[in-house]
Amino acid sequence: MPTARVITCSDASSRGERVDRSGPAVREILEANGYSVDAVLIVPDDIDDIANAIETAAGDGVRLIVTTGGTGIAARDVTPEATLQVCEKVIPGFGEIMRAASLQKTAMAPLSRAQAATRGTALIVNLPGSESGARENLQAVLHLIPHALQLLEGKTEHS
Repeated sequence: MPTARVITCSDASSRGERVDRSGPAVREILEANGYSVDAVLIVPDDIDDIANAIETAAGDGVRLIVTTGGTGIAARDVTPEATLQVCEKVIPGFGEIMRAASLQKTAMAPLSRAQAATRGTALIVNLPGSESGARENLQAVLHLIPHALQLLEGKTEHS
């Protein structure tokens, strides 16, 4: 399986004021599903910091970049905007599936801006910052990731 990197976007965690639980939870799920996670990074809720972390991961050859946090509508929730700055294509179906899955657990799911996008051959998935939200949303789209990565690699044959 391709290499993955997890980027937690959180002011409080980046300052050491809160323990990051979502990043390690995402790593656990990815590794249990055969992905090699090269790092779990923590960056503040800052567009430039998030965009730079995504660009660095893609530049390092990481094929699956998973962010946690910053997908809500609060002023400092800027992960989707940072992703859009450095991505080429948005994949609306990922966000639709993640919100539909979350709606089974909380009526607040439509406030999430979780999404996925591409940069070169890398897939970027933006997950919510709560541990449970990150787990649920990743599980909801996990089955799509291998095929998405194949398509990004240029393997477009249909069977």
